[in-house]
Amino acid sequence: MSPHFFIDRPIFASVLSIIIVVVGLGSLRILPVAQFPQITPPMVQIDADYPGASAEVVAESVARPIEVQLPGIDNLLYYDSTSTNDGHMTMRLTFEIGTDVDIAQVQTQNRQRLAEPQLPDEVIRQGVTVKKTSPSLLAVVALSSADPKHDTVFLSNYALLRMIDSIKRLPGVGDAFVYGGQSYSMRVILDPVRMAQLDLTPTDIANVVREQNRDFPAGRVGREPAPQGTQLTIPIITQGRMSDVEDFENMIVRAYPDGSMVYLRDVARVELGAQSYNLQARWNSRPNTFLLTFLSPGANALDTVNRVKSEMERLARQFPAGVSYDIPYNTTKFIEISIREVVKTLMEAMALVILVVFLFLQSWRATLIPAVAVPVSLIGTFAGLAALDFSINTLTLFGMVLAIGIVVDDAIIVVENVERHMTQGGLSRKDAVKQAMTEVAGPVIASVLVLSAVFVPVGFLGGITGELYKQFAVTIALSVIISGLVALTLSPALCATVLKSGHRNPRGLWRLFNRSFDWTQNFYVGTVGRILPRSAVFLGIFAVLVFCAWGLFQNVPESFLPDEDQGYFITIVQLPDGASKERTLKVVEKVERYFQTIPEVHSTDTLVGQNFVFNTRGTNQATMFIPLHLWEERPEARQRAQSLIGA
Repeated sequence: MSPHFFIDRPIFASVLSIIIVVVGLGSLRILPVAQFPQITPPMVQIDADYPGASAEVVAESVARPIEVQLPGIDNLLYYDSTSTNDGHMTMRLTFEIGTDVDIAQVQTQNRQRLAEPQLPDEVIRQGVTVKKTSPSLLAVVALSSADPKHDTVFLSNYALLRMIDSIKRLPGVGDAFVYGGQSYSMRVILDPVRMAQLDLTPTDIANVVREQNRDFPAGRVGREPAPQGTQLTIPIITQGRMSDVEDFENMIVRAYPDGSMVYLRDVARVELGAQSYNLQARWNSRPNTFLLTFLSPGANALDTVNRVKSEMERLARQFPAGVSYDIPYNTTKFIEISIREVVKTLMEAMALVILVVFLFLQSWRATLIPAVAVPVSLIGTFAGLAALDFSINTLTLFGMVLAIGIVVDDAIIVVENVERHMTQGGLSRKDAVKQAMTEVAGPVIASVLVLSAVFVPVGFLGGITGELYKQFAVTIALSVIISGLVALTLSPALCATVLKSGHRNPRGLWRLFNRSFDWTQNFYVGTVGRILPRSAVFLGIFAVLVFCAWGLFQNVPESFLPDEDQGYFITIVQLPDGASKERTLKVVEKVERYFQTIPEVHSTDTLVGQNFVFNTRGTNQATMFIPLHLWEERPEARQRAQSLIGA
């Protein structure tokens, strides 16, 4: 297509750019927002419980049979399992980046079912769960109550029955669970002395409870075949599972021929409590109930947190008296601040570019063309990001910041060449544009191809590092391609419409600026002329500078991602193996009291019984999330997270 096509059809060129802007703005509304792109590989988690078993027994009788069946799953990179002394087994399967996690979950579940015949009956009875998991902890919701009757067991069960399903159904929530999951259970504490006297074993008690605490179908009265004249068919409803302590206490453990009986209350103490007390949540040194929410892959973190907040506000209207909630840990605060700062930088860079263009072109008409072309190119880039299933994150936005200085060049080339023909050649506005486009259409296309050849190959890098580079490089490549399209369509159409014919005589400050610039240009040309005869000397100086730069590069600290103040830090508490939960709690309380004396600390959120960093469980472990006050409340360097950690 001739470059003159859009010069003669400015409306068509304008409509084309408007379409680019509309599609870009529409894509902007649906693009997920996150701090970084989705760089973590998909994961599927298998959980199983073997009550009373040690870590060695769990590893051999539960983990090992499942592991034998796993090889052969499509795109499986590796798997690891953790068995703990509380009878719990967690196995995580990591898949290649780009794998459909739903298909991976189905294949994992099929392999797990192949291992079920080799698993202990108690493990199958407890249930083996297979679920897709996300390591992206989104937010922690804390439930508390001012009423002493509402203890953590009550709050945990309230969350399990009334809240957790509503949270899981929210778009963007990959998973949510109540930490510890203290479900109501009947706890039977056996009296070993009395049982020995009566010649009873724990297996006898378990069989009695299992046999008597179940639903018994009793049939119907009047079911066919029935006597003639039967008027009604009535189902017989019997008492189902027991729910009171007294019912359990009255279970008959053994009956003797003389009519005497041994009841469960004779050999055990029965009480209503939690199924497990191994895990405990604490908020500001008080036992609490935590709802942990995780982000699903590719979801918008900011929108998801807002949905969680809205849903919690709705659920809070139905809370029992005295129950309240808070969100002490929210990872999107840093994302929101980061995106806001990058957008601010983007606006500042655009303003500076337009200012520099105006300073050198010295015409608001000429400046208007790059000022319009740059936003069109950047907004159109969002459409490309949506098509490639990218997200709005700090890397893509930084790519746009750097792209501003690149995309403006194409429009400037067109404008300057048009003005040159108008001032030096005395051509009319339209003829000057046609002559200029005949000359620069090829170079504009060539520059787009060259820049694309630099950035596009980066998009084919693999691995986690490749995912980071891909988002950055492809963003720049997209903006460059769209800027080339705009320079060949909208820019010449605007030049033929906006620019004014005639020679301009600079006055005042413009004349002073031009003289200063001409002097600088002449000085630079003269300096280059003096350097050329002594090229060997200056090449030596250049080599020294390169060597110094290389030496400095070797001394710069290396890291996968920059170490930033994200508004919180994590503390791991690890006691010797076999340490009781009581010992761990005493250490946790001391650490909590210390953190609460630091003015910059907002709260202490503790998960006792689990190490979230290494995904292990045990009574000797705890994880503490320490959110800090907002960044504007911590302006000094000593108040940053890095300084507080090293203090």
